[in-house]
Amino acid sequence: MKRTLAKLLALSLAVTAVAGFSVSASAEEDQVITIAASSTPHAEILEAAADILAEEGWTLDIQIFSDYVQPNTVVAEGEILVNYFQHTPYLDEFNEEYGTDIVSVAKIHYEPFGIYPGTKSSLDELEDGDVIAVPNDVTNEARALLLLEANGVLTLNEDAGLTATVNDIESKTVDVEILEVEAAQVSQYREEVALVVLNGNYALEAGLSVANDAIVYEQSDSEAASTYANIIAVKAGNEENEGVLALVEVLQSDEIKDFINETYDGAVLPYEETVEDTESETETEAVTE
Repeated sequence: MKRTLAKLLALSLAVTAVAGFSVSASAEEDQVITIAASSTPHAEILEAAADILAEEGWTLDIQIFSDYVQPNTVVAEGEILVNYFQHTPYLDEFNEEYGTDIVSVAKIHYEPFGIYPGTKSSLDELEDGDVIAVPNDVTNEARALLLLEANGVLTLNEDAGLTATVNDIESKTVDVEILEVEAAQVSQYREEVALVVLNGNYALEAGLSVANDAIVYEQSDSEAASTYANIIAVKAGNEENEGVLALVEVLQSDEIKDFINETYDGAVLPYEETVEDTESETETEAVTE
């Protein structure tokens, strides 16, 4: 009988120990934030944020993707909690095309589009027959064309907006050709065309500085800065997840803003909330109430 009781007690203690371990492991897992990101600059910014989050008891599990489809797919399917690689116009198009329900939680930074020298070093040097290379995907091509329009190179149809393509060009100051190229390849045409239009991350990869090399670029108070700010996005329903909120707080902190400003020489800039953002949030709250 004593031996039986001893065995039962030992078994009970073992079960309790296993149960205790399970609770502990679960609690530890709850402190892990999984995030899908592109390598530059997103994963680099996240690495800086990871150190701060670690001090708060969070582990940031950064998973890097080289394409723009999988980061949304893994979030939509619940494999990864959050992603950081895109702006809202791209997310809206993705949701519409794939039937997903991914939402933006916060704006973190933006990457100014710039017009960079090719064989010509200024807009004033443009002549008939010159070629300007721009990205060929919908959102980035529109952004490039809008920047060219803002700087007097061409005029777009009034209703073109964020879906503008070369078909929406109404007139040109100089008879230039707009060459549509896959975004990642645009910088490689610099020795062949008069000018190229690049966004921040591809300028970085090409060794270009927005502040020092761009002829002109989008300003921090521009509509583009707000429209194309890179966001933290999650599957609908996870907006108030504790880990997501902790991540956003760190990414919007002064420490991370300083890291961005000191690291990217203007090619990546911290997003600063505008009056329009505040008014939009107020209107949303009013409608919700």
